[in-house]
Amino acid sequence: MIRALSNFFTGIMQRWLPDAFIIAIILTFVVLLGGVLGEGHTPAKMIKFWGDGVWNLLIFSMQVIITLVTGSVLAQTAIVKKGLRKLASLAKTPSQAIILMTTIALICCWISWGFGLITSALMAREIARQVKGVHYPLLVASAYSGMLIWHAGLSGSIPLKIAVSDGDVLGTLMNGTTIPLAETIFSWEVIVICLVIFITLPIINRLMMPEPHEVVEIHPEQAGTEEDIPIQSNTPADKIENHRLPTLLLGLLGGYYVVDYFLGGGKVGLNTVNFIFLVMGLLLHRSPASYLAALNEAVKGVSGIVLQFPLYAGIMGMMVQSGLAVSMSEWFISISTADTFTLFTFLSAGVVNFFVPSGGGQWAVQAPIVIPAAQALGIPLNQVAMAVAFGDAWTNMVQPLWALPLLGIAKLGIKDIMGYCTVALLWSGLVYTLGMLFLL
Repeated sequence: MIRALSNFFTGIMQRWLPDAFIIAIILTFVVLLGGVLGEGHTPAKMIKFWGDGVWNLLIFSMQVIITLVTGSVLAQTAIVKKGLRKLASLAKTPSQAIILMTTIALICCWISWGFGLITSALMAREIARQVKGVHYPLLVASAYSGMLIWHAGLSGSIPLKIAVSDGDVLGTLMNGTTIPLAETIFSWEVIVICLVIFITLPIINRLMMPEPHEVVEIHPEQAGTEEDIPIQSNTPADKIENHRLPTLLLGLLGGYYVVDYFLGGGKVGLNTVNFIFLVMGLLLHRSPASYLAALNEAVKGVSGIVLQFPLYAGIMGMMVQSGLAVSMSEWFISISTADTFTLFTFLSAGVVNFFVPSGGGQWAVQAPIVIPAAQALGIPLNQVAMAVAFGDAWTNMVQPLWALPLLGIAKLGIKDIMGYCTVALLWSGLVYTLGMLFLL
């Protein structure tokens, strides 16, 4: 049944799903029309909302790009790549390959979504090189499915945001209070939900394996190379660029700062996570030349984000300023009770994520709506925040923006994996729904 379902969705996606850039354009005009027809704004007004919003996510966009780049650079260190090869060797059959890939993706994305995306992509290529007969599109989809729990992990934008008080509008809304990670990503309720996904998702992905005659193995052009860039030391400048000392010293400097920061009572935030991965990359790369080579390779994966983030910021501008986001969230709240509030918050977050595919940006949109409602109903804010976080991560399976870096490394198109991701969406949706009803 699972295989038939995946075949059904894969066929549809292969035929009808356009490029991710086209999807962003379509969503732009869907929201524009929604604001005109649903909120009564003129087209000119909606266009103004769009233009005013295009550059509203520049700071967060830079944070996201740094997360992706530093995670990618770290994933390309010799010690990490060696670890990938050893892990890939654990899989001897296509079935084991899919299960192993899914498990690794879930673990890595829980640690950091940027690190997880890049590591999973590299891992998929390595497994495909070593295991004959594995279906490469499903393997890459399994790598991306790890994103289902990223927002309940160490780089989750919402848990990290509410763990510190920045004195902004959202901080004022929460009366200056903070919610520690022990009550969000490390709470037993969230851990149980993540464990269920950890246990069941590898099995679901394994059940989607196609018949042997339908298998598409990795192409030599997709396999890439694991060869290190040769060190050139013909001049004093070359020797400095390829010496271990500069990046080591800078990494130790950063490491000292990180230790001192936490000993001084510093809290984990998105910038802190980025700084840690920057330091680790500096310490583990063999030279500045090696680091820069990995950086140049990593930057190639952000082109889709650079292009599409402004479009989604414009969509967010229309959603927020037109009142569409408020109307959408308020509708879900209006049909909910104290017992179903987290469920409908989760569902609304999943819908809003199509138009605001940014965890931090989505929290900025929904928090002013769900926080007062939760306070009125007496629902703990940590539960509401995680409901939004899970909803955001959930529909990433069919929101192509965050698949772009992974697909760039794997050299596949969005339509190659989206059918399998749709099945993962349906299964995880069931798990999350039960979690919202009985745990959060």
